[in-house]
Amino acid sequence: MQHRTVEDLMTQDVVRVRRDTSFKDVARTLADHDVSAVPVVDDLGHPLGVVSEADLLHRVAGRPDPAGLLPQRASDRADEASEGAVAAEVMTAPPVCARPGWSVVEAARTMEAHRVKRLPVVDERGVLAGIVSRGDLLRIFLRRDEAIREEIASDVLVRTLGLAPDDFTVTVEDGRAALTGSVPEPSLVPVIERLCRGVDGVVSVTVDAGAPSRTGPAGPH
Repeated sequence: MQHRTVEDLMTQDVVRVRRDTSFKDVARTLADHDVSAVPVVDDLGHPLGVVSEADLLHRVAGRPDPAGLLPQRASDRADEASEGAVAAEVMTAPPVCARPGWSVVEAARTMEAHRVKRLPVVDERGVLAGIVSRGDLLRIFLRRDEAIREEIASDVLVRTLGLAPDDFTVTVEDGRAALTGSVPEPSLVPVIERLCRGVDGVVSVTVDAGAPSRTGPAGPH
């Protein structure tokens, strides 16, 4: 089975800024390119951090209230010069990065563990090669049902498990795979389930092989 990798899903033409890019120019870059964050890179293209709308707003929130209605915070005076800040001063660092060959699961788990919405992707030299977002990873679930059904029937059942093409009837609707048929050994049922859950775009799997039906959501693969 061929699984799509981070390289297949990432954006390669990455909008980026330098460490000395001004606060206003970072904000302008985000607006002009309709993105919510950009990597900050050094002269060689190595990611140093990521600056997001949240990072900029954090600086803005730290400034005094122009109307004087909100209580002044201890950090207000230092943050009055936020618009004079540069990317290196407002970015989140160090960046959490991915590799092009990572699986969707590996990237998703990294995002979840670090509570980030995107990952700069670096090559073997540590140079920025792309960026992958949560939305990019979810694109695998836009895969056509017929393509999923064909992969389960041909790759999982026939090529991988050596079953006959007419041993199972496979249907897929909105990513939910249902298999009905027979297996030579009941122990094959959980194997079929696991392999089907590993097919890109599968949301859930139901296998009825003459044994008690086993149903569950698609899990890590």
